[in-house]
Amino acid sequence: MRILSVNVGTAVEAEWAGKMGRTAIDKRAVTHRVEVHANGLAGDERADKEHHGSPDHAVYSYAREDYDWWEAELGREVRDGRFGENLTTSGLDVNEAVIGERWRVGSAVLEVTGPRVPCVVFRNWMDEPGWVKRFTDAARPGAYLRVIELGELGAGDEVEVVSRPEIGVTVADWFRAHHGDKDALRRILAVPGHDSRWDEMAEKVLAG
Repeated sequence: MRILSVNVGTAVEAEWAGKMGRTAIDKRAVTHRVEVHANGLAGDERADKEHHGSPDHAVYSYAREDYDWWEAELGREVRDGRFGENLTTSGLDVNEAVIGERWRVGSAVLEVTGPRVPCVVFRNWMDEPGWVKRFTDAARPGAYLRVIELGELGAGDEVEVVSRPEIGVTVADWFRAHHGDKDALRRILAVPGHDSRWDEMAEKVLAG
């Protein structure tokens, strides 16, 4: 399990980027080692701080294996960083990571906080028919992470899972339940100490 690519980007003006008109979704690979700050990677920017500016969204990771799947689906090459992720991984099933799982990457420690939920900027950036539905149906969302220990990282670094809840909610189940999957929601409800918001959702989704 390792990091294939470390990707950063700066915000630019874009007419297609929703109400803000600015986006930093275009992440590009860097060859140098990157400092990990409390709220993300050095040199990286997030234009939409209302929806992507919290510490829980400090770093976004996506698996090369999922990109390979998308290449077959889309019939075109999808480069590392295309989905706006900071870390492109190899040999790690990001979607089956458990919320609260911690990774040591380089000298930094990161904690999985949840999946990426597709938005209008992502849809327009990809410029693929029905992109939000296709991304949702595929249930390969990638994982957001918060920074637990500052440090630095770079391409080629190993990803070490240093801790993982014995019983927990996977990134994929979080994503599916958020989009109304009843089976995924039931799996979450079976986890002791699950967030109360899932009980509120269950009242609406499972009532019928």
